[in-house]
Amino acid sequence: MKKIFLIFVFIISFCFSKEVQELSWPKGETFLTFLESHKIPQSLYFNLEKEDRELCSEIRAGIPYHLLLDDENSLKQVLIPVSEDIQLNIFRKDDGTYSFQTLPIKYEEFTETLVLEISHSPYLDILEKTNNKDLANELIRAFSSSVDFRRMQKGDHVVIKYKQKIRLGKYFGQPDIIGALVEVNSKKNYIFKNMKDDKYYDNTGKSLTNFFFRTPVRYSRISSRFTKKRWHPVLKRYRAHLGVDYAAARGTRIYAAADGRIIFRGRKGGYGNVIIIQHKNGLRTLYAHQNRFRGGLRVGSRVKKGQHIGYVGSTGLSSGPHLHLGLYKHGRAIDPLKIIKVTKSKLKGNEKKKFLAYTKTVSDELNGSIEKIDTLKPLKLDRTASTSQLTPRKI
Repeated sequence: MKKIFLIFVFIISFCFSKEVQELSWPKGETFLTFLESHKIPQSLYFNLEKEDRELCSEIRAGIPYHLLLDDENSLKQVLIPVSEDIQLNIFRKDDGTYSFQTLPIKYEEFTETLVLEISHSPYLDILEKTNNKDLANELIRAFSSSVDFRRMQKGDHVVIKYKQKIRLGKYFGQPDIIGALVEVNSKKNYIFKNMKDDKYYDNTGKSLTNFFFRTPVRYSRISSRFTKKRWHPVLKRYRAHLGVDYAAARGTRIYAAADGRIIFRGRKGGYGNVIIIQHKNGLRTLYAHQNRFRGGLRVGSRVKKGQHIGYVGSTGLSSGPHLHLGLYKHGRAIDPLKIIKVTKSKLKGNEKKKFLAYTKTVSDELNGSIEKIDTLKPLKLDRTASTSQLTPRKI
């Protein structure tokens, strides 16, 4: 009850105080420089538990966050999302000191089926009907290996069954396509999301995401697993761990989990020495707490799967030598073990049988929706203004 009451107080504070600014997290800003700029003691950060300090390293440039100042322009409260489920909350208490906690992000989620008769292109027609740029991009990516969109004709159909979050009247996070149908010269092509491995398959159970990861280190045990949002019954607070920790001896070699290009190499807050690799299909991997990097690697270097990139350590805020591996798909943190453990290009046996039964149900629904094209009205939200504008808005 206390937990619910506290969250309620924070919401009331935002709704009825001065004005809440929606800002964009600046490039190069860190959690510590943010504290310094608002004259908040950095001990607030250094006194946090390891998991919370790691979450502070998950703040991404460009992420929209909400800031509340008092009449003297001193910080009263700030909410900073670090994933689609968790946000950092710093607030000033009655005695003038500041406190930190992690809170769940409140959002609504809806599921709908979008039916289009192509008049321009799938991308432009989805944008016109929904203003959902992320949905348009995800459809193109999902079918990129199986459909030549240039061969589509006017009158061909696109049907998408998907889930989408909404927060503060805006689309929030990446849409999840459950299943989709694309006609090319009246020939139907399908994709279906397998929630067990977060990969797309066609209607025969063949993977359309033939891109596999390897375990990046020889480890003794997994010391901490991926958790999006968990209420700790003893500590009475929310916890999250946006990666998987592999315990290993200091100096153990770290290898690239897949082919890609290094986009970051250096220090990153509580993560210590970090390398981030950009892969295809919108995937990125993050290798944290390294003792040191392998020589010759820099931002822009291309690496192959299994290539040596660094050594296990405990730099940053770490209780012992281990590799923290983060995996992100279009900015969304996902469980690395879901991807690394699955190396199949085609489903087999009972797994395939169950999946095909599921896809039959979804494909029947997609085909049936074409007949309802005139009655299905998709949700269309106003396209949001640039979050780089520092214009206060009430929420």
